[in-house]
Amino acid sequence: MEMAIAWDWLSFALRWLHVITAIAWIGSSFYFIALDLGLRKAPDLPKGAHGEEWQVHGGGFYHIRKYLVAPAEMPEHLTWFKWESYATWLSGFALMAVVYYAGADLYLIDANVLEMSQPVAIAVSIASIALGWIVYDLLCKSPAGKSTTGLMLLLYVVLVAMAWGYTQLFTGRAAFLHLGVFTATIMSANVFMIIIPNQKKVVAALLKGETPDPALGAQAKQRSLHNNYLTLPVIFLMLSNHYPLAFATPYNWVIASLVFLMGVTIRHFFNSMHAGNGKPWWTWGATAALFLAVVWLSTLPPPGESDGESAATVTAPATAMTPAMARLIEAPGFADVRDTVLGRCSMCHAAEPLWDGIAVAPKGVHLESDAEIAVHARQIYLQAARSHAMPPANLTYMEPDERALLAAWYEDAVR
Repeated sequence: MEMAIAWDWLSFALRWLHVITAIAWIGSSFYFIALDLGLRKAPDLPKGAHGEEWQVHGGGFYHIRKYLVAPAEMPEHLTWFKWESYATWLSGFALMAVVYYAGADLYLIDANVLEMSQPVAIAVSIASIALGWIVYDLLCKSPAGKSTTGLMLLLYVVLVAMAWGYTQLFTGRAAFLHLGVFTATIMSANVFMIIIPNQKKVVAALLKGETPDPALGAQAKQRSLHNNYLTLPVIFLMLSNHYPLAFATPYNWVIASLVFLMGVTIRHFFNSMHAGNGKPWWTWGATAALFLAVVWLSTLPPPGESDGESAATVTAPATAMTPAMARLIEAPGFADVRDTVLGRCSMCHAAEPLWDGIAVAPKGVHLESDAEIAVHARQIYLQAARSHAMPPANLTYMEPDERALLAAWYEDAVR
C-alpha cells in the first residue's frame, strides 16, 4: 500500500523537522538563560545597561551587554528570537495530528481506559491543550503571579492534575505525549502571547521617544524562567513513547509528576553555576533519587494485585474489536499470518516476554491474540513486510516468503 508508506514518510519528515526546530529553540533558550545569569557589573556600563559578559567561541571574542528595559535609542539592527519557538510548536502539532489524530484508534483511544469516538477524542485533546494555556495565563496574571515560587508550585499542581487526568482519558503513550504538548504549548504561547508582544511594545515606545514600561520586561522574564524549568521534562515526555516502562505502567502519572521535579533539580544546578552562586552538587543526588523512584514505580503491580507480580507480567486487557479489525482477521491468509506473527514476533511482543533481557514488550505492543495482531497490522506491514526492521537483526529468522505473506494479507485487507 503506497499510501501507508507515504504516510509513514510524512510522519518521519515532520518528526525530523520537529527535532531540528526544537534543537534550535532549546539551544537559544538555554544560551540566553546562561548569558543572563552570567552578566557582570562593570564601571563603564552605559546608562540603562544591567550587565555585560565577554565570551569566546569559534576563534573570536564576543562582548555582550544587556539593557534591563531598553537602550536609550533604537539600534539599527535587531535580531528577534521567535521563529524557533513557533516552528517547534507548529511542527509538533502537525506530527501529533498525523500520528495520534489520524491513527486515533491505535495510538489515542484505549477502550479499556475510556470508550469514546475518534472525533470526541480529538476534540478533548485539542480542548485540553487550549485550556492549559488559559489556566496558566490566568494564574500568572492573578495575585499569585507576584510570587515566583508560589506560582511555580501552583503550576506544578496543575501539571500533576493533568498527568493524572490524561491517563484517565487516553492510552498511556498518548497521555505522556499530551502532557508534553500541554506543557510545550504553555512554553510556546509564552513566547507568542507575552514575550514577543512585550518586546514589540518596548520597541514601539523607543521609536516614539518614550520610556518603556519596566513591567513589560519583568513579565517576559518570569515567563522565560518558566520555560527554562519546563524544557527538560518536555523532552523526557516526547521521548517516552519509546519506553513502555514509563508510560504503560499503573503509576505512569506519578512517574510523569516526578519527571517535572527532576527537571527542576537539574536546571537549578546549571542556573546556580551560571549565576556564579556555586555548584549545588546535591541536586544531582536528588535527581538520581527521583530517577530511582521512577524505576521502582515502574515495577510495582497495579493496586489490588499481588506484590509478587510485577507490572511487566500483568496480563494485558482484552482489545476491543472494531469493524476494521474484523476485516483484517477475516481476510484471506490470516491464519498463516497469525502463525507467522506468533512464531516470529510474540516471544518479545507479549505480556510476559520470553526473550532473555526483555522485561516488557517493546513500545508496549502485544501480538498474542487475533485482535492485537489486527490492531497493529499497519505496523507489522511497515516494519516486517515492507522493511526488515522487525524482527531486530532477523533474530527469529523470518523468511522472505513470510514477509511476502504479511504484505499480501495487509494489502488485500485494506484495498
